[in-house]
Amino acid sequence: MTIRDLLDLARGKLAASDSAGIDAELLLGHALEVKRSFLYANPGLDVPARRRSRFLELVRRRQQGEPIAYLIGRRPFWTLDLEVTPDVLIPRPETELLVECALERLPAASSRRVADLGTGSGAIALAIARERPACEVHATDCSKAALALAQRNARRHGLDRVCFHAGNWAEPLNGSFDLIVSNPPYVARDDAHLSTGDCRFEPEMALTPGQSGMEAFVEITATAGARLQAGGWLLLEHGFDQAEALQALLDQHHYREIQCVKDLAGHDRVCIARKH
Repeated sequence: MTIRDLLDLARGKLAASDSAGIDAELLLGHALEVKRSFLYANPGLDVPARRRSRFLELVRRRQQGEPIAYLIGRRPFWTLDLEVTPDVLIPRPETELLVECALERLPAASSRRVADLGTGSGAIALAIARERPACEVHATDCSKAALALAQRNARRHGLDRVCFHAGNWAEPLNGSFDLIVSNPPYVARDDAHLSTGDCRFEPEMALTPGQSGMEAFVEITATAGARLQAGGWLLLEHGFDQAEALQALLDQHHYREIQCVKDLAGHDRVCIARKH
């Protein structure tokens, strides 16, 4: 069978997906270990049986809902191509808003100290380190598997200066920071979304912190201030319906200049606050 034949076959099998065409191309490119441009340039090329079998197995797993990112082992985020595994949350496009908000508070040539709490794949910390090379960037995670993955991503992109720490949120950090950022788990334990889409395959601890979905925010807002310099910034990604409760938490812990930033869908997505 040719590349064209296999892509047509896969599009049919994946027709229930809104991204059937792109999924088919990504999976075939991964199976053949080539870029998508190679598929476009060689549609009549015969595919060896071994590669064909590998591709069809990937298509079968995709039919069952397994995320593309886990099947091909990578996900683009910001300007980075990140390795991802089932040990970490798949980086979402909306989280790039968190990076944008952080960069707005870090002048281009600044050498400030930045921390990313619960780094997962390293997406946020590495994006900031890429854009602000003079900054000292630290990242924490309680998962050793996640930290190992984030370190591989750092090495792959030549961002070895990022420091990684094992531990819960701000607990393993030393010294004070100018900016702390986090995309913690914030989905309530009984939320129906946990049993749909990619969430079915992602680590539960990266999705939900407990019954209400606010548990991680309670801990971070209570403890991060001890690691922030006076006037330092705390930036938190949150669910579309959590802005009011999170703002109340930040106010309770005497943060000021509290504001929420909306994502492209018009939902409140990032809360920003400054240490008094």
